Formats: sequence, C-alpha cells, structure tokens
Amino acid sequence: MITNRTAPRLAAAAALAAALSAGPVQSALADGRAGSHPVSAGKTVAAAGAAEPDEADRLRDDKGGWKGDGLSLNAADNKKVDEFLARARSAEQTVSPEMQAVARISHATLIGFDHRLKSPDSLKRKVATAMKEAPGQTVDATLARISDSVRYTLQWPDGSYTNGVTIASSALSLWGNDSVKWSNSWGRKHGYKAINAAWRDPHSRHVFEVQFHTPSSKWAQEATHKLYEEQRLPTTSPERARELQEQQNAIFESVPVPDGAEDLTLPAAPAQGRPEPARTLPAPVDQPAAAA
Repeated sequence: MITNRTAPRLAAAAALAAALSAGPVQSALADGRAGSHPVSAGKTVAAAGAAEPDEADRLRDDKGGWKGDGLSLNAADNKKVDEFLARARSAEQTVSPEMQAVARISHATLIGFDHRLKSPDSLKRKVATAMKEAPGQTVDATLARISDSVRYTLQWPDGSYTNGVTIASSALSLWGNDSVKWSNSWGRKHGYKAINAAWRDPHSRHVFEVQFHTPSSKWAQEATHKLYEEQRLPTTSPERARELQEQQNAIFESVPVPDGAEDLTLPAAPAQGRPEPARTLPAPVDQPAAAA
C-alpha cells in the first residue's frame, strides 16, 4: 500500500531518474535557474562557489598559525584546517550539481548558493572555539565533527514545505549519500526552528550540510545571526549570553510551523544502494573565463 509518506519518496525516485536521463542539469548549472543566486556568465560552478580570500589570510602569525577574536590555532593545526578546506572545495564540485537537481525536482529555492563554501576565517574561528571549549581535544577530532564546510539551504513556502523536504531528502538518500545528521527543531518550544541535516558524499567522503527552511524561518535565522555569533564568543559573559538567547527566542517564536513539519524524519536509505543513474550525472559545463 502506498502511504502519504511513501508517495513523495516514490515521486522523488522517478523525478530524479527523469532529471538524470533527460540531462537538463547542465543548462541549470550554466545559468543558475535552479537557485536564487544565478551563476554569472564566464564562471564555472566551482569558480563561483570558491571562497573569496578573507580575513583569515591577514590573521596568520609569523609562525604560520592563526588568531582572531581572542582565539588562536598553532601552525600545525592551522595547516590541517587549510587541508580540510581544500578537501571541501574539491567535494563541492561534485555536490553542487546534485543540489541543483534536487532543488529543481522538489520545487525548492536554493538560497545563498554563492556562499556554499564556509570561509576560511569562519571555519578557523569555529574550530578554535570548539577546541577551547573542550581542552585536550585534537584538531583532527574537531574537524571530524564539522558538517557545514560545504552547505546549502533549500526553501519552500509553508504550504509545500513538508512535501518538499520529503522529496528532497529522499532524493539525496537515493543518490547514495550517507546520512550523518538529522536535526528537526520545528517542535522546539524556544529557539531555532528548521531542519538541519548532513550527508556524506559517496565520491569524496566529505560531509555537507543541508538546511530546510520556510521564508519565515530563514528570515529569523538571518535576524538572529549576529546575536548568535556574539553569544558564542569566549569574551561574552554568562549574563549577556542569556540576554542574547532570550532575544533569539522572541524572534523565533514569531515563525509559523508548517503542517506536519514537526513529524518529518529522515527517509530510510535505499535497500539496493546507490542507483546506477546517479553515477551518470552530467559534469558541470565548462565556460570560457570572462575577459579581464
């Protein structure tokens, strides 16, 4: 019997197979139709997603380490983070075409596609914070817990959110990605509301994050971002941290919960493993570099 929960998964399998066999992914990559941030002419997907040089390069000390916001990494740990970032950039070239296709078949808007790679400074700040909060934890153990060095956001209107999430997550599982995280906070009384998930890419074995939002939950996330960043700083007092959390709670309390969102769970992995069509995804279209 086909239930309300299995029907979208079957639809995802059929739509994914059709998308791959028809080969429209290439044109979507070329002009960015699947997402809300088109890829500019003259750039490949990889080039458009490459992290721009940022403050991280200016915060290197004379011994090859990193420092910022009262945090620091020694030269050896900083080198390992740089190597992790290089693996993230490589993995993104495989995962981004897949996410373009998943967004299209689930009728999602791909939000913030230009920022799908976490910046070096942001990642190093996150690693240094985690190591400071867990004295004795190695940089390797810390990096093993990082799921958002490559990240994507899919967004649907409230009325199509539950069905969209089911189709998109089913497609990612059918594609052979291994689930490593599924955090559904729609039923939470206070704080952040959305679904944050992560999968391990079968090609590179690198973990990437996918957030599932509505317009309201995405707005709340952006409205509370600076509050959250201040709350996480080691220099923030406990009293100030509580005040910042209360402000975030007030914002997220205004976010409507889509019907059925609280009950969304991760689809079961396909019994037969990775389907054959997924191995024939068209490669990104190489385009000539823009004139200087």
